[in-house]
Amino acid sequence: MENFIVSARKYRPATFETVVGQHHITGTLKNAIKNNQLAQAFLFCGPRGVGKTTCARILAKTINCTNLTEDQEACGTCDSCVSFQTGHSFNFHELDAASNNSVDDIRSLIEQVRIPPQAGKYKIYIIDEVHMLSANAFNAFLKTLEEPPSYAIFILATTEKHKILPTILSRCQIFDFNRIQVDDISSHLNKIAQRENISVEADGLHIIAQKADGGLRDALSMFDQIVSYTNKNLTYKSVIDNLNILDYDYYFKLTQNLTGADVSNALILFDEILNNGFDGNNFINGLAGHLRNLLVAKDPQTTKLLEVSENIKQKYISQSQQTPVSFILTALNLANQCDLNYKNSKNQRLQVELALIKMCHIPSVLQLAQQPNNNSATDTDQIKKKTNVSSSAPTNTVSAETPNKIAEQNSSSLPSIPAAKIASPPPATKIALKPLADVKKVATLIPSLNDIGRVAEGEDGDEPKYISGDAREAFTYEQLSALWTQYANKAKDDGKINIYTLLSSSAPILDSPEEITVHVEHKLQEGLLQEEMIDFLNFLRPNLKNFNLTIKAKQVARTVVNRLYTNTEKYQYLIEKNPKLEEMRKRFNLDVNS
Repeated sequence: MENFIVSARKYRPATFETVVGQHHITGTLKNAIKNNQLAQAFLFCGPRGVGKTTCARILAKTINCTNLTEDQEACGTCDSCVSFQTGHSFNFHELDAASNNSVDDIRSLIEQVRIPPQAGKYKIYIIDEVHMLSANAFNAFLKTLEEPPSYAIFILATTEKHKILPTILSRCQIFDFNRIQVDDISSHLNKIAQRENISVEADGLHIIAQKADGGLRDALSMFDQIVSYTNKNLTYKSVIDNLNILDYDYYFKLTQNLTGADVSNALILFDEILNNGFDGNNFINGLAGHLRNLLVAKDPQTTKLLEVSENIKQKYISQSQQTPVSFILTALNLANQCDLNYKNSKNQRLQVELALIKMCHIPSVLQLAQQPNNNSATDTDQIKKKTNVSSSAPTNTVSAETPNKIAEQNSSSLPSIPAAKIASPPPATKIALKPLADVKKVATLIPSLNDIGRVAEGEDGDEPKYISGDAREAFTYEQLSALWTQYANKAKDDGKINIYTLLSSSAPILDSPEEITVHVEHKLQEGLLQEEMIDFLNFLRPNLKNFNLTIKAKQVARTVVNRLYTNTEKYQYLIEKNPKLEEMRKRFNLDVNS
């Protein structure tokens, strides 16, 4: 029975050409070898499993090869290459700094550096995980690293560059390795599968590549595990089962339920996902990623940002064409809010279910928001029926031609209900219609994310206020001050202590009938005011019946009051007020008690 060799070792690249996803590194090193411009010390840094140690070994083998190819690759057949590949080379030394990090280990290495190579041109020293060296070991290594013999080359490798002393960094040529792209990992796994006669599905390889997060070694480990699990028949389903990953189909099906306002099936699907052993936080993050991919698939220019297989990419493009951008953005916000509140919630499942219910209400909210202001005669009749117009209302009837005439004469339209305030039609709301000549445009309050949340939750709130969008009624400072205090107290009750402090300490200044100025002490307070601006204006405008009202912040320096503590300070203050006091003190030869 042959010993099994893991793919990460069996298919470790032996030449620069076979290194995956680090062409900027391998190209630079080959040019340096070609032009004979090799540095005395290299530092390879980057995430785990991206090829740092592999490139160090390839470089060590290549610079001592006596028969380089035209592409500056090691031949693999000369004595130097053969001794390197069999592990018998005396010109190559590799030190693991994780287990050999003392001063004595470095001193032993320095002693070896003094001995020139017996065969070959260079002696190469690779120090892996160099950030694990102690401070004393680093200091003992400094002089040798700065002025090594002409035949010595040091290659340092680390995953944590920030832990290395700046004096070491300044003595090295630094090469930053990138995370390997999903397509590169998937292509490399496919090549290995062909060599090993393994049946694979492209979608399954893409899932492994995404799960590896840029590390080829992690991808190869997962590949070996799944191949053993499936007996050399790697399928998409076997990958998601083995790696405990939510299937794409769940999210595609869930998005259909959300856009179709199908609350029941959405909750049932979530329950099925929980029963399969998946975590709610993992699910909501996956849903946010799915919505992000739908947004990216909207534009052909950004489709390349989708790190999925071609089959899944076509599914995203197809569903993105059927999903409005407004729905995607609102659902993304709700998913993000759910993720932020998930860990602090005592009922975490309810958090996710509430988010799904809100998402199901988004289409109806968007539909209400898109209703036109100009209504036909049929729309007018429906409005009258739904609002139970009193029989005692003025008898100004509306014919099919009337709205157009009114629009020409008064540049106005029939009132429409602000979408940000309605979850469902209010029951039996009574409105006394004014003469049509006096009908104005209805003002739409500034929509905020809180409004969308309230609408999605189905909260009716107060009855819609039919206030003229051109309303510019004058108000007194006393009215403004009362509402100002009321909102500040409401902010305090809601736990917004910073807003309460800001509004309580800064009285509003009415610069003009429609412009309010708030004095702030620094940029932080100005930022707090800007974040609260939408909800604040939505509160003030309808209550003051003035929809042109604006608020601006003005930064003013705080007046510092110097307190007088000692008798000398108090006496100096009195002298400033009355200089003759000093003359009196001198005349009577008096002293000030300190």
